[in-house]
Amino acid sequence: MNQAYCIATYRCYDDKADFHKKAQSIAVGLTVGSWTDLPEARKKEMEKHLGRVVSVDVHEPEGAAPGERYADLKIAYPDINFSRDLPALLVTVFGKLSMDGKIKLIDLDVSDDFRSAFPGPKFGVDGVRELLGVHDRQLLMSIFKSVIGHDLPNLKEQFYRQALGGVDLIKDDEILFENPLTPLEKRVEACMDAARRAEAETGQKLLYAVNLTGPTSQLAANARKAIAAGANALLFNVLAYGFDALHELSRDPSITVPIAAHPAMAGAFYPSPHYGISAPLLLGKLMRLAGADLALFPSPYGSVVMPKEENLAVKDALLDRSVPLRTSFPVPSAGIHPGLVPLIVRDFGHDVVVNAGGGIHGHPMGTEAGGRAFRQAIAACGAGIPLREAAAQSGNEELKAAIEAWGVKE
Repeated sequence: MNQAYCIATYRCYDDKADFHKKAQSIAVGLTVGSWTDLPEARKKEMEKHLGRVVSVDVHEPEGAAPGERYADLKIAYPDINFSRDLPALLVTVFGKLSMDGKIKLIDLDVSDDFRSAFPGPKFGVDGVRELLGVHDRQLLMSIFKSVIGHDLPNLKEQFYRQALGGVDLIKDDEILFENPLTPLEKRVEACMDAARRAEAETGQKLLYAVNLTGPTSQLAANARKAIAAGANALLFNVLAYGFDALHELSRDPSITVPIAAHPAMAGAFYPSPHYGISAPLLLGKLMRLAGADLALFPSPYGSVVMPKEENLAVKDALLDRSVPLRTSFPVPSAGIHPGLVPLIVRDFGHDVVVNAGGGIHGHPMGTEAGGRAFRQAIAACGAGIPLREAAAQSGNEELKAAIEAWGVKE
């Protein structure tokens, strides 16, 4: 095959189907529409548009219960059939097909030609580390909590307490939208002022990911307003707006700050084994391709649990160095407390952002202490010291209090 193809992998469940015929019907139906009915002369002309079955891997264990029989189908789609944008690709490979019974889009391997239209993350892992001046440890992010209805002084004070705790990034809550109490530009100005105050005390830089919202037509303009007001990062609810909106923002030369992709609405796509889009593709590969510098997703340990196998596959998709794009920071989230840091470091390694909300704000000694407890846990892991042992050391009272409140998993 000399022409360029994008290859989609599907998992299709059916107790009786001939999966080879199913794969062929997909390859034809989602490309030329019909093949056997075409005249021979027309076939020659249309062949370059025809989808190809790459493989059919049937899983039919002996004694399988009803509903357990499935096949993994790989179909190659000619790039000539669609424009080089993610909406066109996704509609081609899964638009109509997503409504055709128990079938899930597991993976997409795009051609080099298609990928060339996507610059990917503007900063990526290395660029974010460079902005922060932190290269020797995992990063720490904290989340605003209970911000709806707060005014600017309250928001600013909460930001300041988080910053004093030693976090590297602070992000808005994803449900904090434009409102009279904390409008975008005023919010940025207040929080960045608090960031400067904290840096004067701690000597530590941090990024504030302000929530980018509004009508799609106004996103770029709102991003520029936030940056002009001093914002040094953006938070974006990608799945509400679409991957193309992220792509447009990430490749815009006037948007000069990292973008953190929030997974809001992902639960409508990935959890079912029979329907939707797999988590590694949805929250890993496509987020990176579209340009996310950091990608948030449910952790395998906390309150919104994603199966660990899927979780680590998301991480691998974001950090795969064989892909000719900058890597994206994995940010496993939800229900994270300092006692989970050893598991995060073990499973995610060096390039990960430890992300906490209640694990910082709910610390028995307060928000500032919550951040310090996490930093102490990260330092202990870096030194190879068990958390309980580290907690017993002088100067680690915040970690000790966190462990007494939430325990340790190592």
